[in-house]
Amino acid sequence: MPTRPSAPHDALGQDTTHDTTHDTTLVTGGRDPFAYHGFVNPPVYRGSTVLAPTVADLLGYTQPYIYGRRGTPTSVAFQDALRALDHSAGVVLCSSGLAAISTALSSCLATGDHLLVTDSAYRPTRHLCDGVLRRLGIETTYFDPLIQDDALTALIRPRTRAIYLEAPGSLSMEVQDVPRLAALARERGLLVVMDNTWATPLFFDAIAHGVDLVIQAGTKYIAGHSDVMIGMVSASPRAWPALEQYHRDTGQCVSPDDVFLAMRGLRTLGVRLRQHQVNTLRVAQWCATRPEVQRVCYPALEDDPGHALWSRDFSGATGLFSVVLRPAPAPAVAAMLEGLKYFGMGYSWGGFESLAMPFDCTPYRSATRWNPGGPCVRFHIGLEGVDDLLADLDAGFTRFNRAAS
Repeated sequence: MPTRPSAPHDALGQDTTHDTTHDTTLVTGGRDPFAYHGFVNPPVYRGSTVLAPTVADLLGYTQPYIYGRRGTPTSVAFQDALRALDHSAGVVLCSSGLAAISTALSSCLATGDHLLVTDSAYRPTRHLCDGVLRRLGIETTYFDPLIQDDALTALIRPRTRAIYLEAPGSLSMEVQDVPRLAALARERGLLVVMDNTWATPLFFDAIAHGVDLVIQAGTKYIAGHSDVMIGMVSASPRAWPALEQYHRDTGQCVSPDDVFLAMRGLRTLGVRLRQHQVNTLRVAQWCATRPEVQRVCYPALEDDPGHALWSRDFSGATGLFSVVLRPAPAPAVAAMLEGLKYFGMGYSWGGFESLAMPFDCTPYRSATRWNPGGPCVRFHIGLEGVDDLLADLDAGFTRFNRAAS
């Protein structure tokens, strides 16, 4: 089982070294410059029709490309780079992260099947399960993200086909024991599906930890610049044939321009994630010292409940974390957020910029109770100067205190 390597730390407790295993793959994966007359990046192939030289080639599908929807040199280059990065049997591209979630689940479920989903999952995942999948006759049961083996075993039915994980959990940031849950699922013949957007393949090797279908919202860290909508699903050997067939049969494809932009973002993913981690550790540690903050939800912090699992299974932490504030009225939280200079308010994350948004998991949690004891805010820490971000938050807390009193 992969473990996080020990590393020297600076005075703030941050790693001062990094694992460069992926760096060369990020730069070279999917690239063959001399196949494109020496140009460094694969060009953007825009097109639907691909001509065949003979009738035999046309009817026999002998060419590497036969129709734009079924792949171009641009999309294949990106898929090759992603497959090299996550050591999967294959990768399909989707129009968004949510489309990737839908594709992964639809490829392994049918009418009458039963699905187990962590209660901390991304809320649109729940909408998909409770809406589209339910209408298709697929039933979903939510479970505690910190569930023990016996409790999970008790939820498995004869028609259970898959278990859906997300670590850390969306908003609330619980860390699941992915290899343990994956091993239990495989013993019972279940496929393991996981949203790995937070860690990316750089900081968590999901396939190596037993996951069969690995979802990423490439909109976020892979593209990295808040200007692309794209998703991807990587598959283990046993899940790949059904995923590839479903993706092809449903006619999914992604704009070559979006693929090109996402591939451009991929080349700098390593350096960006390392800076996100450095910046976020400083901001999260600083937040933990503030009297306005009851709790910081970020598994890279030693006092986080998920820190031991994170340390064992992950090789880094990215820019997303949450805080639970001391009790205060909603206008106090609004006063804090609306006056921020460097933090925008938006629903996405993973770009170069910092973001903040209030949230409340209480209305939709069903297997567990969300009772944090105060208002909650999710932060994404970008690539700005950390001192500027801390000064901005300090002024925000001043507004929060003033409005709360």
